[in-house]
Amino acid sequence: MTDGTPSDESLADTPETSGRDAVVIGGGLAGITAALALADAGVRVTLLEGRPRLGGLAFSFQRDGLTVDNGQHVYLRCCTAYRWFLDRIEGAALAPLQDRLDVPVLDVDRPEGRRLGRLRRDALPVPLHLGRSLAAYPHLSLAERARVGRAALALKGLDLADPALDTQDFGSWLTAHGQSARAVEALWDLVGVATLNAVAGDASLGLAAMVFKTGLLSDPGAADIGWARVPLGELHDRLARKALDSAGVRTEVRTRVTSISTDENGLWSVQVPGETLRADAVVLAVPQREAHDLLPAGALDAPERLLEIGTAPILNVHVVYDRTVLTRPFFAALGTPVQWVFDRTEASGLREGQYLALSQSAAHDEIDEPVAVLRERYLPELERLLPRAREAEVKDFFVTRERTATFAPAPGVGRLRPGARTKSPGLYLAGAWTATGWPATMESAVRSGVSAADAALGALGRPRPRHLFEFEEAA
Repeated sequence: MTDGTPSDESLADTPETSGRDAVVIGGGLAGITAALALADAGVRVTLLEGRPRLGGLAFSFQRDGLTVDNGQHVYLRCCTAYRWFLDRIEGAALAPLQDRLDVPVLDVDRPEGRRLGRLRRDALPVPLHLGRSLAAYPHLSLAERARVGRAALALKGLDLADPALDTQDFGSWLTAHGQSARAVEALWDLVGVATLNAVAGDASLGLAAMVFKTGLLSDPGAADIGWARVPLGELHDRLARKALDSAGVRTEVRTRVTSISTDENGLWSVQVPGETLRADAVVLAVPQREAHDLLPAGALDAPERLLEIGTAPILNVHVVYDRTVLTRPFFAALGTPVQWVFDRTEASGLREGQYLALSQSAAHDEIDEPVAVLRERYLPELERLLPRAREAEVKDFFVTRERTATFAPAPGVGRLRPGARTKSPGLYLAGAWTATGWPATMESAVRSGVSAADAALGALGRPRPRHLFEFEEAA
């Protein structure tokens, strides 16, 4: 192993350490969270990650002197678990929230030309906090705005605990509640595609209802947006690793697990090239298909269900201009293939010009398109959206592709998502794809890590760290 291979003696099951050893497999947000929670409760933890870094699918890399995020990630004020995570790694100040929800929405497919609208909240109770913004939203007709309000009230009345919601698609529900194709495009999908990574017709009503009820209809400030003002690697790798080190977690990167098994005494063996680690508890915090391949026989009643959980891609388009073409931190777009655009200039370290990142969710039709094709498609669209781009020189254009960025939130996916506990004592599952009730977000990943750690601590007879569950009180 790398980064400080533990000796055979340090891995021995002695009376002092019996019942106190855990291995966490996977160094994404779920695995980091589980490792921190277990270590905070006095468990001796080894965290194993196959990549050379931590952070899973929310990471940074270097390109021509710039620090580039693989994709734009945001969170909301209602993401109390991820906010706890940021506090735990001492990174909250580097990823601040808006004071108040404010989303510029630019439509370029209008007879009168470009038109800017805004989705923002007032300091009023739900649902009045969005009333003025919706009443003035220029991308919908007066009748469409009224029908949106009625649909929102109907959505608020849905019971998220009703399993029947997971069998229906959100698009059909919107149609049944009077939502026009334009309303779906200009409002419901504007939010839903970015949070669910699926258009309304492909999304589970249960997950969509959870997103809108929690984010827009629970608390006036729930949908205020936060994002990292530094590279994601600063948060999810450097600061996370620092927190793990301080908690006493041994972190091993470039270390891929080949098998896990248990003996007749219930002690787990985790096999990595050249070594076997032994532990009282194992948290498997890897993607669902990798988890399926590592699960021992009998750990789940129907392990093949993990393979039925589909995946959805996200395409990220990166453009570096020789000058400033965008004067706001971000905006969303209508009437164009462009979805969301963020200014990443300062975070990347760019000294001259401007660096924009386009986040394109549910990009099934574009994920494998050649860079040249994407360049021809997106540069003219940016010029339509941003007149200053017409005179600017493109210094660099590149794309990053996450073909399996999230699980697909399709109708029926709820019955496929397992909980943290397995039928094998001492083995637990974590990952945004597990049964957190949330779509595949950073919030879901952190919640899954908390659930897995909580289950493991209960089985090990270890106390639950009080601070670990502070986010539940803030929810």
